[in-house]
Amino acid sequence: MNNFITPIGSASLVDPQAQRLVDFLRDVGLPYENIMADPSERSIIASNLPGYLQSLPAEVKRDARYLSKFVIGAGSGLFDYALNAIWNEVVVDLRKKASLYGLDIFFDAAVGGSKTREFYRTEDDLAALKDAVLLDTCRKLELISDTTYKKLKHILDMRNDIGISHPNSYNINAFELLGWLQTCVQDVLHDRPTEAALQVQAFITNLKGHSAPLDQAARQNIERRFTELPSHLCGNLLRTVFGIYVAPDTDQGVRKNIAVLAPALWNTCPDEPRYRLGIVLEGYNTNLYRDKYTLGEQFFGLVGGNAYRSASERLVIVDTLIAELSDKHNGWDNFHHEAPVAANLWSYVPDQSSIFDNLAERLFKTVLLCRIGRGVSYNNGVSPGGRPYYDKILSLGGDKFAPHIMAAFGHYEIAGQLGRVVCRTQAKQALEAARTNVINQRLIECLSYLINNIEANPSCATSTEFKRLSADYIRWN
Repeated sequence: MNNFITPIGSASLVDPQAQRLVDFLRDVGLPYENIMADPSERSIIASNLPGYLQSLPAEVKRDARYLSKFVIGAGSGLFDYALNAIWNEVVVDLRKKASLYGLDIFFDAAVGGSKTREFYRTEDDLAALKDAVLLDTCRKLELISDTTYKKLKHILDMRNDIGISHPNSYNINAFELLGWLQTCVQDVLHDRPTEAALQVQAFITNLKGHSAPLDQAARQNIERRFTELPSHLCGNLLRTVFGIYVAPDTDQGVRKNIAVLAPALWNTCPDEPRYRLGIVLEGYNTNLYRDKYTLGEQFFGLVGGNAYRSASERLVIVDTLIAELSDKHNGWDNFHHEAPVAANLWSYVPDQSSIFDNLAERLFKTVLLCRIGRGVSYNNGVSPGGRPYYDKILSLGGDKFAPHIMAAFGHYEIAGQLGRVVCRTQAKQALEAARTNVINQRLIECLSYLINNIEANPSCATSTEFKRLSADYIRWN
């Protein structure tokens, strides 16, 4: 490393070859400023990176080509290249975790309910998932912890906003780069999924291969395990078990075992995955999957879930549009692509009575994420064409849906964005739009509390005072 930079007192001498490359760029008329990191930043790398690399076990470094690329990029001053190298390895590792966990349950959690679900089957199909979706799904399935998710979400934002993949004028500093390297190596590349996640994976694997009838003791033991799992994992498990049940090639003995266990699993799940399963069932009917639809109806009858089935095709359309809006928001050139989806969504929910209760939580959370924006300075991070529609939808909340809007501020995705000043300013404006048609005085007081405190305190939505104010309207765990 020290061959790249030779410290001389308080200054540093740039490697002559590296400087010649910069001079060459200038001479041929290409951009040459802010291409390589300043000598002082490279000196920090030269002083700190060797010690960190030496601390890693030999078996970690033996096949770690990504670390070699990182060293070349960081040592030569190409910090954005180094960031891209380490992030690519994180993506490869998360895909490996997904494969080991089980592709069926992973894809169910990532794109379950979507018309494109049938196209996601093999390890190669993991590459079709956006990095943000891969990251979110790994968190939902507890393949990574909430803390690691937050760190990686920040690194992904930096990689997208200031990395080599996008034009920018921001310079990554050496300490940021070293911190991101440590996070990726220690928190991801050498980390295991949680015990609960491994239990779910093992259950699915064993269930598919067990066609003999379950005895009473085994049944009671499995049902007890359901009650011990986190509710969000129960929801993911329900979607996968349903998928196994309706698959035409599922062994009849396996299907009978699912019929025995499904009611207990259903009872451990929150409402959202139940409603989403109803949307999946309606999709089978719409897309003429008659065998799957017949088995799906049978499953809903077994668990007593007919109240959660879709009432009309419009429900499917709105659900698809919410997912599409989220996808556009997380994608490239989101300012341009969000607006037509937002306009289409608004055409399906032009008034409060047209908002489906079972989609309200996702609708308002997704709209809030778009309205709060991505925290960049351009257009204050919010799609100019989408903004009017987001404000209109939020203003529909009224007394009925205001609690959904307020509770969304405790969700990890929104809470993560509130660390940025621009996002907090937009969040205040979103809350003001949501307060427009609220009549209930307690709800007005709750919304006003958030409006008055959100800019100075991004955690005010989960404060003790706010929980006390909203306790009659939001069930805090």
